[in-house]
Amino acid sequence: MSTAFAHITWAGQPVRIEYAWVGSADSAAPLMVFLHEGLGSLSMWRDFPQRLCAALGMRGLVYSRPGYGQSTPRPATEHWQPDFMHRQALEVLPALLAALGVDTARQPPWLFGHSDGGSIALLHAALRPAHTAGLVVLAPHILVEDISVASIEQARLAYLNTDLKQRLAKYHADPDSAFWGWNGVWLSKAFRSWNITPELATIRCPVLAVQGLDDEYGTLEQIRGIARVVPHTRLLELPACGHSPHKDQPQAVVDAVCAFVAQANG
Repeated sequence: MSTAFAHITWAGQPVRIEYAWVGSADSAAPLMVFLHEGLGSLSMWRDFPQRLCAALGMRGLVYSRPGYGQSTPRPATEHWQPDFMHRQALEVLPALLAALGVDTARQPPWLFGHSDGGSIALLHAALRPAHTAGLVVLAPHILVEDISVASIEQARLAYLNTDLKQRLAKYHADPDSAFWGWNGVWLSKAFRSWNITPELATIRCPVLAVQGLDDEYGTLEQIRGIARVVPHTRLLELPACGHSPHKDQPQAVVDAVCAFVAQANG
C-alpha cells in the first residue's frame, strides 16, 4: 500500500493525515472509506481493503486518524472527551475528504468501519445522511457494556506489563498516543453513560452490521440495537469469530459485503 499525507486544520491546529488509495484506479468508481478500530491504523488493515475493493470493483480510501499510525500524534497532555467519535465523524472525516477532493454531495462514499471506526461511520451517516451512500460496520459500539470496560482494562494491564507497546510500535509512530488516547477515554467515568442509539434513527442509507459471536469487546446487543432503531439494517452474526471479523472470517465478510452492495445498488 503506497501511503501519502493530507494536511487539514483541526481544532485550530495543522494536522497531517496518513492515507492510501486502494482498489480501482478509476476516479469515477464508487468509493469505500475504511475507518479503523480504537488501536488501529492504516497499516493494521493489511491487505483487507485492497481485497475487498478488488472484489467490489470499488476504489478505497484507507487512513489513520489523528493520534494513530503516521498521522499527527496526540499531544501527551490531551485527554479525549466522550464526544471524541462525534468529532471524528463530523470534523476530521469531512475535512479529509474535502482535502482529497472527494465531492460527497455529488458522489457520497460508502463507509466501512471496525469497532470505534464503526461507531464513527454510524455517526457520520446519522448526522450527514445526504453524504453517505451506505455502511458496513464490524463490531461497532453504540453503548458502553461491562464486557467492553473489562476487556479494555485488561488491555491497559497488558500495555503496562507485557510487550504490547512494542508490538503496537510496528503500526504507530507514537504508540503511547494511540493507546492512551483510546484507553483513557473508554475507562473514564464520564464515558460510562455514552450511548449513541437515539442518534441513529436518522440513518437512511443501507446498513450491514457484522459481529462475531465470540467478540470479547461487546455483545450482540451492539448490532441488534442498531437494527431496532434502523429497521432496514441487515445483520450478520458470525460463529468462531471475535472482535475482528475481517481478520477471523475474511472471506465470509467479503462475500457478505459483495452481496449486500450488489443488492443495495439494485
